[in-house]
Amino acid sequence: MNTSVDAALYKDGARVKTSCTLGETYQALHANPGAMAWIELNNPSTQVIESLAREFEFHDLLLEDIIQAHQRPKLERYESTLYVVLHAARYLDKEEEVEFGELHVVLGPDYVVTLRHGGAPDLSGVRTRLESSPDLLTFGPEAVLYAIADAVVDEYAPVTRGLELDIEQIEYQVFSGDPTVSRRIYELSGEVADFQRAVRPLRRILIDLRSGFAKYGVNEYLQSYLRDVEDHLVEVSENTERFGATLKDILTVNATLMTQRQIEEIRALNEAGAQENDAMKRISAWAAIIFAPSLVGGIYGMNFDIMPELHWAFGYPFALGLMLTLAVVLYVVFKKKRWL
Repeated sequence: MNTSVDAALYKDGARVKTSCTLGETYQALHANPGAMAWIELNNPSTQVIESLAREFEFHDLLLEDIIQAHQRPKLERYESTLYVVLHAARYLDKEEEVEFGELHVVLGPDYVVTLRHGGAPDLSGVRTRLESSPDLLTFGPEAVLYAIADAVVDEYAPVTRGLELDIEQIEYQVFSGDPTVSRRIYELSGEVADFQRAVRPLRRILIDLRSGFAKYGVNEYLQSYLRDVEDHLVEVSENTERFGATLKDILTVNATLMTQRQIEEIRALNEAGAQENDAMKRISAWAAIIFAPSLVGGIYGMNFDIMPELHWAFGYPFALGLMLTLAVVLYVVFKKKRWL
């Protein structure tokens, strides 16, 4: 993947030079004492990162983290170099899912290097906004860092709105009996958990930055700027915590409803089985009642000569009485057993 480079030189809050290559940016920075270079890289190659490391004398551990990427959100200081990793997020309306990206920011006395991986936000808007506020840009690399943090946090707001709508849809699906809702709950729970992993460490990063205000002589205006970013982040963080708790409740309710439906299905099957069993009992009972007289009638209907009952005056009434008696006895027996 080709590395996209956007580099410019700033002095006294104004852009003084736009360079197309890193080499030209290095030369311009050396030729303009007091200037600041802002180098933005998208999916940088190892060769480009190593070039930056040689020019700005990155610490070995810093270089290793940047090359490896896939870092957790964090803030680290290496002497005069500040290294910040942020996890950006944006909500994709069409797919109804959250896309995450990784943003590395390296600050030195006279430079800012931003390295974007994945779905990290395009910082051209941040650059444009800062260039339109030269008073803010005069504060140097810290102003760029705070503006980037503000942009990342601003991107969180649409994510929270999108997740909130998704949760409302899931609540409707749960109570409408949609069988596919369980999978959607688990998928959304994963997205919320990933979002929490992006938001929570950023609060710690902002707190650490605030704790260094006095030590590093951060301007009062920048301090208020960062506090505003922190206030917005607190709101986002509270929403993500609420989303996590809501999804746990929804999962519990869905499991309860599924259990109730299964119980109702089992009960319906048992009732159907019981009805079928009762029907079989009735059929079997009537079959037995009909079979007994038929058996007697079948025997007497053989008409063999050697059958004393054939010439007995009471043979016919006896056979009828026997058939009736057997039918009545079987009826009574089956009635007591509740087969009829």
